[in-house]
Amino acid sequence: MKKYINKLVALLTIVMFATSCDSDSPLTVLQSVSFPAPITSSVNTIVLTEANADNEAVTISWPAVVFPVEAPVLYTVQFDLTVNTKGKNAWLNAKAFEAGNDVLSKSFTVRDLNKIATDLGLKADVASAISARVVAVMDRSIYSNAIDLTVTTYEKAVVFGEIYMPGAYQGEWDVNTASVLTAIEKGIYLGYATVQQGYGTIFKVNTARNWTEFYGAGPGEGNLEKMNDKNLEFPGVGSYQVKVNLNTLKWSATPYAWGIVGPASATAEQTASDPNYGWNHSVPMSYDHKTKSWKITANLLPGAVKIRLNDDWAVNYGPANPETNIIDKDNGGAYTITEAGSYEVTFTIDETDPDSKGYPATATCTIVKK
Repeated sequence: MKKYINKLVALLTIVMFATSCDSDSPLTVLQSVSFPAPITSSVNTIVLTEANADNEAVTISWPAVVFPVEAPVLYTVQFDLTVNTKGKNAWLNAKAFEAGNDVLSKSFTVRDLNKIATDLGLKADVASAISARVVAVMDRSIYSNAIDLTVTTYEKAVVFGEIYMPGAYQGEWDVNTASVLTAIEKGIYLGYATVQQGYGTIFKVNTARNWTEFYGAGPGEGNLEKMNDKNLEFPGVGSYQVKVNLNTLKWSATPYAWGIVGPASATAEQTASDPNYGWNHSVPMSYDHKTKSWKITANLLPGAVKIRLNDDWAVNYGPANPETNIIDKDNGGAYTITEAGSYEVTFTIDETDPDSKGYPATATCTIVKK
């Protein structure tokens, strides 16, 4: 017993000594940080309609949060059902959207907000309550107070149908073989076209494979007008994703191209100055509007080749099994070219609504030596 008492006394002596040594040290306290003012919403009651899907629905804004350390502050907007923002599981199922470093507002389109609210479980055509807050992150996470929104969602219509795009890019104005724009929402169509060197850039939009009803250029940029003889026009040579909204009479053409990438796609002259040229630069393919596929005939070198979108790795495809024509999204595999020569590469993918549905898990690819 005496042995244990002696050990206890010794331990207490050590603790008292350590405490006395630290008694004069300043106490370090994490400086308090908070939002200096409430966050705001451009509107608090929102009725969403499919016809206005591309319009801005709401903008959430906030004041800058000042941290003790001077560095970029990352802001994120969170949405959740108002009933789920209280209690121990508050904001557990929130939907989060980055605004960026030192960015003090974020806007959401009608389509964006409708998907957010629908994903949270709101029923269509019923006014319901959701809440938003902002998170500021630097050396720690700081949360704003929430603001409440009343949102009425819509149920996206199941749509079928297509319109057509006759024009000079075809080499002829033939509505019977013109590129197809497929319905992705009610009155909204999406399609693809390539303007080859030496071909014209003008076109129109027809509602059937005839000239009974068509749309030309309306007054102002990006506008359509029914039965107007003034042509629509692509910016120039290249491939484009074309979007036509007959609800709002708006249209757009965005540069867009799938391409081949890899050592096999680089020429000898290009690799002489940059050994990684093949992996760093895609060779764009052209859209074949007749077969609804992307094609290129190119001189390939021995080596690997994959498919990627818009000369970037954000969306890319490689084969899990190079012996098949199935090519898989985000797969590290590649096709191997064993013999230099001229090859036709054809890439076919179902991408009628990539903005809302994303890109499919698989596509098809054929590589044929000419």
